[in-house]
Amino acid sequence: MRKLDWMMISAVLAVAAAGCGAPEPPAAAEPAEEMPAADACAPVGEIQFICDLISPEDLAVLPGEEWVIASGNQEGGMIHLVSVRDKTSSVLYPTTAPRERLDAATYPDCPGPIDPGEGAAFRAHGLYLKPGDGGVHTVYMVHHGFRESVEVYEVDGNANPPELTWVGCAVAPDGLTLNSVVALPDGGFAATSFRTAGLAESIDEILTGAISGSVWEWSTAGGWTEVPGSATGGPNGLEISDDGEWFYIAGWGEQRFIRLSRGRDPVERDAVDLHFRPDNLRMQPDGSVFGAGADHFNTPEETFHVGRIDPQTLEVTRIIDHPVIERFAACTAAIQIGGEIWMGTNRGEKIGYFPAR
Repeated sequence: MRKLDWMMISAVLAVAAAGCGAPEPPAAAEPAEEMPAADACAPVGEIQFICDLISPEDLAVLPGEEWVIASGNQEGGMIHLVSVRDKTSSVLYPTTAPRERLDAATYPDCPGPIDPGEGAAFRAHGLYLKPGDGGVHTVYMVHHGFRESVEVYEVDGNANPPELTWVGCAVAPDGLTLNSVVALPDGGFAATSFRTAGLAESIDEILTGAISGSVWEWSTAGGWTEVPGSATGGPNGLEISDDGEWFYIAGWGEQRFIRLSRGRDPVERDAVDLHFRPDNLRMQPDGSVFGAGADHFNTPEETFHVGRIDPQTLEVTRIIDHPVIERFAACTAAIQIGGEIWMGTNRGEKIGYFPAR
């Protein structure tokens, strides 16, 4: 087993305690001089940026592709609404007067809205948008703060700009550290837990599966249940087939894209190796899945990556492989919007985008 120094272990434990999902690399011994803010927002090759966001870890595009919702997964992070046309952003949450309307029939055990006193403890992690009728959609958000939970919002796409209303939550069972979430076609949702219980004493325990997590489903009638066959070292991103019969899991620890049957006995599970550690997954209109992630444990230089995976054949096509960019480190999400591919990051202050090919 590879030995890690105290700095690496401390970094892993700090990230694990914050519920941020994939561990960060150790801090550099000689950090580079920080760029002025204006220079930090300048394009890098074909990659351009939307700046002044904190840790836009995941992205969800509203039907019509005029607006994107971005999460905020570090201290000071907020849920932002981003204009696709203007490349500007505004805050959806927290606000001084948030819209709140508890759907007690669907979320009977939800104790109420997020405590406004959370302040810097608030984290918005994974996102998933479920299109609805009449321009009103549902957004599911993995939340870290005073409680570990999936928070549910109604998004009115008819308003200009769209408006966000909190409608419910499901508090996670003790021991889960949630990461990504998807809506289920038959109601409820599913989420990954990066670890089922406990903290890793070294990164090797996640990489080898000694510390593992799994996928959990939630429904109004049944609450939380673990998905059979989903145990994985560091399950990160999550997607689901349109018919609800297959989960697609980002196996961060195994460096794999995993296809797992849902509701079948026996369970069917296949996987394909990736050239990076996948973070979030996002289904594309053509049925392929974008996987975004980074590699900083097996290479001398940290890099970030986006790949397209065919969930039927498990064929992988490389889209971008790039060295880290200041204030945009580990790419954690990728989604195509029109002729552009947008990227989020867990360790940065901006959204990146570049022309789709």
